[in-house]
Amino acid sequence: QVQLVESGGGLVQAGGSLRLSCTASGRTFSSYAMGWFRQAPGKEREFVAAINWSGSRTEYRDSVKGRFTISRDRVKNTVYLQMNSLKPEDTARYYCTADSKFSTYTSGTYDVGDYAYWGQGTQVTVSS
Repeated sequence: QVQLVESGGGLVQAGGSLRLSCTASGRTFSSYAMGWFRQAPGKEREFVAAINWSGSRTEYRDSVKGRFTISRDRVKNTVYLQMNSLKPEDTARYYCTADSKFSTYTSGTYDVGDYAYWGQGTQVTVSS
């Protein structure tokens, strides 16, 4: 059974940092692109960041550029999202995804159904 399991969420004050982790099991994702989405209450799910299979290419939404960093450890089958200078508007449930094509994350159209695998999410709450 393929699973993506997120961890690292929590409550943090504005300006603080968190590092999210997503560990895959059930198959190897070393050849897969992986990414993060988030969804705040009452809002649509939105793309946050993605990384290609080798880690040589990354993509971010504009509002997190310079604050968030995505990385991966292909041996550990894990992708990370380092979040610094957090703002209250970053409050959301963060979801890990995986797909065979990095272009799915760079197309500009983020249809939930386009991504092969999804985790259950981890909650990030940033207080002001």
